[in-house]
Amino acid sequence: MTASPLITHNAGEPPLPLVPHPVSLHTIRFTGSGSEYFRIWIVNLLLMLVTLGLYYPWAKVRKLQYFYGNTVVISHPLAFHGNPKQMLRGYLLVSLLMVLYAVAGKVSPEAGSVAALILAGIWPALMRASLQFRLAQTSWRGLRFHFNGSLKDAYMVFLKPIVVGIGVGLLSVILAVMLPRALAGVVLGLVMVVGLGSLGPYMLWRLKRYQHQHYALGQLQTSFKAKFGDVLRIFLKTGLLTVAALIGIGVIVAVLAATMGVSLAGQRPDARTLMSWGNVIVGVVAVSYLLITQVIQGPYFSSRMQNLIWTQTGNRLVRFKSHLGWGHMARLSLQNWLLIVLTLGLYWPFAAVALARARLQAIVIHTRQDPDLLLAQASRNTSDATGDLAADLMGIDVGL
Repeated sequence: MTASPLITHNAGEPPLPLVPHPVSLHTIRFTGSGSEYFRIWIVNLLLMLVTLGLYYPWAKVRKLQYFYGNTVVISHPLAFHGNPKQMLRGYLLVSLLMVLYAVAGKVSPEAGSVAALILAGIWPALMRASLQFRLAQTSWRGLRFHFNGSLKDAYMVFLKPIVVGIGVGLLSVILAVMLPRALAGVVLGLVMVVGLGSLGPYMLWRLKRYQHQHYALGQLQTSFKAKFGDVLRIFLKTGLLTVAALIGIGVIVAVLAATMGVSLAGQRPDARTLMSWGNVIVGVVAVSYLLITQVIQGPYFSSRMQNLIWTQTGNRLVRFKSHLGWGHMARLSLQNWLLIVLTLGLYWPFAAVALARARLQAIVIHTRQDPDLLLAQASRNTSDATGDLAADLMGIDVGL
C-alpha cells in the first residue's frame, strides 16, 4: 500500500495529505450581461474622450473588475485588485516610449531604426512586467495568483526566433552561391517560404509556452505540453481554409464578370452602367473578404488555438479542457459584426460579453483533489512576499 502524497508545507506545520479520489469536473460560468457592461463601457468611452485618454487606466480597471467578477470558477468568482493610479505610471511610460519612437521616425530613418531597436530590446521586460502585474492583481477565494517566468526566458521567447530567421537568411545566401542559377531560384523560394513562414507560429508557440507554464496559485504551478508542431498545424489548416475561401471568391467574381459580359453583349455601355457593375463586384469582394476573415478564418483559428492551449495547460492535480466549437464561434462572430454595423458600434459591449461567455464557458476544469484542500494548503504556503510584489509592481499592463 503506497503512502498518500503530501503537499509541500511551511516549516513547523504538519502537512495536509492529498487523499486521491476520481477526477471531478468543474465548468466555468460567466454571469455578466451586455446591458450591465454597456453602462460601464459608455461611461469609460466618454471619460476617455473628455480626458484625452488619461482615464484609460481607470477604464481598464472597471472593465477587468466587471469581467473578472462575473467569471465564476468552482462556485467562486475571480477578483481584480489593480490600482488605477499605479497603472497610470505604467500607461504613461509605455505611451512615452511609443511617442519617442514615432518622433524619432519623423526625424530620420536612422533615428527611427535606433528607437525601434531600443523598444524591441525592452519589450520582453515590459511583457514580463505586464504578466506579473496582471496575475498579482488577480485573486480567487482571496488568494492571489502569480507569474513565475524569469526575465531571461522572456528574452529567449523572441531571441530564438530571431536567431532562426538569421539562420534562414544565411542559408539562403549560401545556397544562392553554391547552386546553379536555374535551380537556385526554386530552392531559395522553398527555403524562404518554409523558414520564414514558420517564424510566426514558432514565436507564438514560444510566447504561449512562456505564459502558460508559469501561472501559479500558491504552490500550484501550471505546465504546458503543446508542441511547436501542434501550433504549426493550426496555422497550416487555417491557411488552407483561407486559400479555399479565396478560390470561392474568385469563382464568384468570375461568374459576375461573365454575367456582366453577357448582359452587355452587343451594347455600348455608358460610364454609369460600367460603374454600377464595378460597384457590385467591389461590394461582393469586400463582403466576401469580411466573411473570410471574421466568420471563417478568425473563428477557426481562435477556437482551435484556445482548445490547444488550454487543453495542454495544467499539472498533475489540476488540468483544463477547452471545447470551443468553430461553428458556434462563426455564428457568434457573424451575429456580432452584423449588429455592430447596424447599431453603428453601440452593440460592441454586448458583443464583448457574448464572446467572453462563449470562450470561458467552453473551458472545463479537471481536478484530482478536493479544491478546498488544495486552496487551504496553498494559502498556508503563501508568504506575504506575493502581496509585497503586487504592491511594488509598476502597473504595466499590455493586455497579454
